[in-house]
Amino acid sequence: MAGTEHLTVRREGATLVLTLDRPEARNALSLPMLVGLYDGWIEADTDDDVRSVVLTGTGGAFCAGMDLKALAGDGMAGQRYRDRLKADPDLHWKAMLRHHRPRKPVIAAVEGYCVAGGTEILQGTDIRVAGESATFGLFEVRRGLFPIGGSTVRLPRQIPRTHALEMLLTGRPYSAREAAAIGLVGHVVPDGTALTKALEIAEQINACAPLAVEAVKASVYETAGMTEAEGLAAELERGWPVFDTADAEEGARAFAEKRPPVYKRA
Repeated sequence: MAGTEHLTVRREGATLVLTLDRPEARNALSLPMLVGLYDGWIEADTDDDVRSVVLTGTGGAFCAGMDLKALAGDGMAGQRYRDRLKADPDLHWKAMLRHHRPRKPVIAAVEGYCVAGGTEILQGTDIRVAGESATFGLFEVRRGLFPIGGSTVRLPRQIPRTHALEMLLTGRPYSAREAAAIGLVGHVVPDGTALTKALEIAEQINACAPLAVEAVKASVYETAGMTEAEGLAAELERGWPVFDTADAEEGARAFAEKRPPVYKRA
């Protein structure tokens, strides 16, 4: 499995768990973390045994955004990661889910700080769970910066524009309850249980037919910018082939036989 000193990877059944692991810096982004994230997304995409991904952080935080000092790199390790970035100048944007969309569902499990670049990565995930004490926000304008990780484009498409603009233009922090009220996260759970809840959701997804799950996710994103007529036509192109799969037959057969289905991605 992939992984670096700032990004750990493990399996929970059919779920790949990616953990931002730099607790001394509230999991601020570093080159090793970005490289590990990118490799993790690629592993999830290419391994058919992986049916879902959970992204979380260690040490009671999700991600406090960019760490410019760490991104500069130092010594042999820093140079090694800089070589990866040089080979693919888009790697950091892919790692942050700005220029890459995993084909498997991605569930965010947020505890503590999820601000700046953390909130930007969050917008690239599909389902979001937050602990009660989690904090969200895009602080860039308060520092004379621009949230260039995609927030001026994605956030107004994910939550009402008035809330998106308030978050972007004030740079203020948002509580987990407020984030849920505006639709940025879907679940607020007791502190320390976000990962447990995310894994529960992942298990529900894993029990479904993987080809159907991936086709549904692809259709939702592909049709987002289309007119209704265009979207409905594109949906048929994505959806009809699913009915011709062996997994579709297995789903119907299992239902008739009153047993759990056994899907084989076929």
